[in-house]
Amino acid sequence: MDAARISHAKRRSPAEAAALVRTRDSLAFPLGPGQPMAFLHALGERDDFRDLQVFGALLLAPFKLFTRRGVTYLSGFYGPVERGLEQAGYDVRFVVADFRRYTTLARQMAPRVMATAAAPPDANGHLSLSLHAGATVGELHRCGRDPDRMLVVEVNSRLPRTLGLPPDHPHCLHRDEVDVIVESDDEPVALPEQDATEVERAIAEHVSHYIPNGATLQTGIGGIPSAVVELLAEGSGGDYGVHSEMFTTGLMKLHLTGKITNKKGIYDGVSIATFALGTKQLYTWLDGQEAVRFLPVEFVNEPGLISRNRNMISINGALSVDLAGQVAADTLGVRQFSGIGGHEDFVAGASFAPCGRSLICLPSTATVAGERVSRIAATFAAGTMITTPRHQVDVVITEHGAAELAGKTMEERAQALIAIADPALRPRLREEAAATLAGRGSH
Repeated sequence: MDAARISHAKRRSPAEAAALVRTRDSLAFPLGPGQPMAFLHALGERDDFRDLQVFGALLLAPFKLFTRRGVTYLSGFYGPVERGLEQAGYDVRFVVADFRRYTTLARQMAPRVMATAAAPPDANGHLSLSLHAGATVGELHRCGRDPDRMLVVEVNSRLPRTLGLPPDHPHCLHRDEVDVIVESDDEPVALPEQDATEVERAIAEHVSHYIPNGATLQTGIGGIPSAVVELLAEGSGGDYGVHSEMFTTGLMKLHLTGKITNKKGIYDGVSIATFALGTKQLYTWLDGQEAVRFLPVEFVNEPGLISRNRNMISINGALSVDLAGQVAADTLGVRQFSGIGGHEDFVAGASFAPCGRSLICLPSTATVAGERVSRIAATFAAGTMITTPRHQVDVVITEHGAAELAGKTMEERAQALIAIADPALRPRLREEAAATLAGRGSH
């Protein structure tokens, strides 16, 4: 049977593919842009599940599936959709692990059904995994080889065909591995560009002083990294490299300035990422783009590998930092807000890179119930989870400056952090710090 007939035999409508999931079953799909949207929407039209365990992360749409009885959603990273579902009382639970460890967890869970989005097959039957490699690549291949499991691939003609680094990391599935093919032409979810706020621009200005010519960059989503990249694009520096969990619209713009040369010392000549999320312009640019390569997260986020990059500069956000330098980046008190992701991996990896620096960036204040509160906290509220421990942290930056913490005593850390807190809130922080340090027996 030729390849075309095999493909036709495997083709199902979204509803037909959804019908193949059992009432008691297990299903996993990738984070964010790797999600098979039409297939998941079709699953939400069913209301007969008795025990469906679903593992995913960072939902990009409010899928009805997760409001159904008998469905438990295990999420590795919360976004607005997960937060909304949990607050509405649906069965959504956070799986405590960083992004790199999801590779091991997926293998241990071995869900019967794996599903992913992919670009259309090339002439040789290879389906590019497009915007996402992440933690599921190995498990997708294992599922495809196992006759007792089912691999569903949603082929979307609007997804870019992106590249890996073959032969070890081809970033694709072969048509022969796939059990069920669903076809879609839905627009991939895009993130609109937003102008940076005055505070974000001030933070970016401080960050830019830590980025030398020849730096290798890791940035994420949001106004601060976008403002940083904009400053780099407009500035006189260059010879940059990219080794980042996420590839963004801002990093594309930096490529377009010609300032990215990727002379990093590892994976030279190409930017490295494990997923991409951004504007439609970004997705169009990534189609067939040889300058960007997608690798599984267990390689991209491995601290030892990160540390081999020249002048590695990691730029991460936080929700709050206490005066010891502990970072809370994924919880608000006891409430799960986002996820651990690659936060600690890049903080650690950059710190051990030759001339590397790790930067934790956050506005100095937040508004809670109409009151302005300091995000530089004397101590965290009871129940707050630590994303990155104090001994990993190098530099913390707010709009008021930078606090260099590495090698500092507890007293010196507190003083440096108070100096970048909101000026009006510093006196109270000093009082709280004095009480806290006295309680610890500090001198």
